[in-house]
Amino acid sequence: MMEKLRFDKMVAVAVAAVVAVTAMVVMGEDLHRVGGSKGWRPDVNYSDWFAHEKTVYVGDWLIFYFDKRYYNVLEVNKTSYEKCIDRDFIKNVTRGGRDVVHLTEPRAYYFLSSGGYCFHQMRVAINVVAKDERKDQPAPILATASPSAPSQYSASSTIMFTCIWIVLVNVVYVSLFSENY
Repeated sequence: MMEKLRFDKMVAVAVAAVVAVTAMVVMGEDLHRVGGSKGWRPDVNYSDWFAHEKTVYVGDWLIFYFDKRYYNVLEVNKTSYEKCIDRDFIKNVTRGGRDVVHLTEPRAYYFLSSGGYCFHQMRVAINVVAKDERKDQPAPILATASPSAPSQYSASSTIMFTCIWIVLVNVVYVSLFSENY
């Protein structure tokens, strides 16, 4: 009986994972691992990494892999990015060393690590373009941060993705923690 219950829970988790991946594919969203296989650490040329990355669109996600004991991820403005200023950041993205950022607007995003690591190249600028722009245009390495109107895709994409995650979290929770399942 316990083996069947455990198997059923594993199937529910697997189905939830497939639904999540399918949702990302259907919505056309990509997950970009910052720094590629090197992850988020000092002395990696993130501008070079981004120059070789495919175009990043509204709705895509960034994932930062790093050792949270030493590093963090802060979203900052262009001036703070250029001067490695880690005060007055826009958002602290750091949660646990495997942190994701949903790119919801077509604009330049700037990230850095505090504690002096920015001076060791732990910073990256990501230019995000609207989904309706041509896919074969390369994204510039650095873009100016200018205000723009919100994309028609960002709100609906975010709402859809949020709804899917709520359903997935509930499915996983019920399958793992319900004794009557």
